[in-house]
Amino acid sequence: MERLDQHTTPDPTLRGVDQGVVMGDTPAGNFDPWSYRDEAGVAGSTLVGYKVEATDGSIGKIDSDSNEVNASYLVVDTGPWIFGKKVMLPAGTVNHVDHDEQKVYVDRSKDQIKAAPEYDETATDPAFRDKLGGYYTDTYAAPPPGDLR
Repeated sequence: MERLDQHTTPDPTLRGVDQGVVMGDTPAGNFDPWSYRDEAGVAGSTLVGYKVEATDGSIGKIDSDSNEVNASYLVVDTGPWIFGKKVMLPAGTVNHVDHDEQKVYVDRSKDQIKAAPEYDETATDPAFRDKLGGYYTDTYAAPPPGDLR
């Protein structure tokens, strides 16, 4: 009998081969840190005020966002989670948005977000963006041979 749900799990032996994106999974194929995924449900919406959920819990609220082509991001006020610091999340980390619940789900853990290059509101230069984009791109890299995570 054919299943009615469309949720499938990507084949880990095909890492790096475009298998599509599954809700709650990391993107397959090339990762673009500065563009929202088509299936994320952002579609030009402002996300300011939405809560942000990492894979392992809440990290804060969106303080500002950008929908600039190839330069989109979220700035999240983490509140007490990491002592009131703000973090910048490239748009590519957004897995999906629940507009009814006003929540943005990212496909990164709290530890991965905390380990990202520190956000400085005055540092909007290309060097910071390259560093941050590189960090998140590297976290999507295929694991070394023999490591299926």
